Amino acid sequence: MILVPSTGQAPPLASEEIESMLKENHYARICTHNRDGTIHAVPLAYRYLNGQILMMSLAKSRKTRNIERNNDVTVLVDTLNPVIRGILIYGTAEIDHQNIYERTLTINETSPAFISMPREKLELITKAYVDMWKFVILKITPKHITTFDYEKDEAWQNFLKTYLQE
Repeated sequence: MILVPSTGQAPPLASEEIESMLKENHYARICTHNRDGTIHAVPLAYRYLNGQILMMSLAKSRKTRNIERNNDVTVLVDTLNPVIRGILIYGTAEIDHQNIYERTLTINETSPAFISMPREKLELITKAYVDMWKFVILKITPKHITTFDYEKDEAWQNFLKTYLQE
């Protein structure tokens, strides 16, 4: 028999694991509040810098409009295949209209879509789409962070050993 922890919560990540995961991952899902109370969730590239999550967004996108009405957001950063570790960031988002090119370039520098691109080409592409569309930068400041790490969960590991044996 496999016992599941009564809390249903996997063990947390350590502080250094949180910091490392935020710096190493490149995509997150941001959740905002729609006008009707439902949740709008979208994946975005991000950059973790100085304790904040930076994301770019079109100025007139739904997420930007939602943040203008209610700046409480949730951001999920997790491992994707399989989902084993994750960070849930409950925070507030600020819409920043300053230094869009520089901040977008900062986000793009670590994005898998651009990471192997020569610097000159990355700068050219970033400038082209910043000039073409009106972007803003979303700066998310964490208020509360919760994490999970199923690699540390004995019940989950026992389950996998039992049911995934060859």
